[in-house]
Amino acid sequence: MQHEKEQVALTSIAASAALTIAKGLVGVATGSLAILSEAGHSLIDLGATVMTYAAVRISGKPADADHQYGHGKFESVSALAETALLFLLSGVVIWEAVKRLTEHEEHMVIANAWAFGVIVVSIAVDFFRSRALSRTAKETRSQALEADALHFSSDLWASFAVLIGLGGVRFGLWWADSAAALAVAILICIAGWRLGRRTIDTLTDVAPEGAAEKITAIAAKVSGVVAVEQVRARAVGETTFIDLTVAVSRTLPLDRVTAIKDAVAAAIRTQIPGAEPIVTTDPVALNNETVLDRVMVIARNRALAVHHVTVHDLKDRLAISLDLEVDGKLSLRDAHALADGLESAIAAELGASVEIDTHIEPLQPHRASGREAPAERVKAIEIALAELAADGRTLRDVHDVRVRETDEGEIVNFHCLVDPQLGVQTVHEKVDALERALRERSPTIKRVIGHAEPMR
Repeated sequence: MQHEKEQVALTSIAASAALTIAKGLVGVATGSLAILSEAGHSLIDLGATVMTYAAVRISGKPADADHQYGHGKFESVSALAETALLFLLSGVVIWEAVKRLTEHEEHMVIANAWAFGVIVVSIAVDFFRSRALSRTAKETRSQALEADALHFSSDLWASFAVLIGLGGVRFGLWWADSAAALAVAILICIAGWRLGRRTIDTLTDVAPEGAAEKITAIAAKVSGVVAVEQVRARAVGETTFIDLTVAVSRTLPLDRVTAIKDAVAAAIRTQIPGAEPIVTTDPVALNNETVLDRVMVIARNRALAVHHVTVHDLKDRLAISLDLEVDGKLSLRDAHALADGLESAIAAELGASVEIDTHIEPLQPHRASGREAPAERVKAIEIALAELAADGRTLRDVHDVRVRETDEGEIVNFHCLVDPQLGVQTVHEKVDALERALRERSPTIKRVIGHAEPMR
């Protein structure tokens, strides 16, 4: 893509150089101000295309420590310099054309075949290179090439004005050449104005037209996005840098929030070529949050581990009970301070009338050291579990029994089969009862974890 941009710019340089020489020679030979103004225009075109080539090469460089957003704006600087040259040329031509018209002096202008021929060739060259530049500019999103394409398309109309002026001279209208030169200058001013306005918009970070609406529509369709709160976009060469903030539910876990951000960025890159989005998330409370959701969010924001949250909706108030896990080495005073802080935060969220009871218990270690129990110990616990399960007649086929010895006591894990039609609450109560019975039978057991599976 970079090679294609440079190739079309080099071709344009060659065309501008050839047209400048041809128009200059014919303009001097015929004395036509209109052709000389076109020669000057082509000379500026040559300078502009050289600047475009240099800007395209520089803009293709990757971002570095000094240009962290890349080098794309060098193309805009090139386009701005080209705009200044266009206005300078038009000013000189207007001055000379007005001078000739107001002095009413006939200037010898020879409207011969060479004069007509060089303008016709100029029209053909400008037509084809304008199309080539425009096509490449759209494919590569090059502002410098787009500026050149716009410039040369306007040159077509200027060349037609020169043709009309030469035709008028051929029919004896001495002022036609100066009038044509004046028309050329006005068209150059219009082209310069259009080019300059777009270039300044880019240099002053004016948002690309319709970008905010398009980005908002893309982001809003991504699952998990509640709202699009802010969108900012600016174009730098081929790249559009985008900053946007999307609202997500505050109850979502961090990995889900990260997935939403990645999905939004991917959708924007897919639908907007050259986009470089930075997505920020804003956690918000949704209307459909339950009391449990709100309590868990409050605890998570305070980096506290809670479980067994129970919510009762009484006639005149809410009653909430929960288990709070804290470091077992904390003093009761410090642990109680953590519980008080959590209860105050919940009351601030749900109202001062809420009734809150917190059960404080030691946090289970994440990586307790241990070792496998001897085979005979595992067998003894297997037998005990089978006997206890047989008494209740709900839990069957106790299997996959594992016993680990730790400094705090034994940890027992087991699986069992249960009627798949039973409710979760009933199964949980039965498994809990079996766990308690095993701990009562063997005091060395610190914890029992039972996993119920549906029978097939």
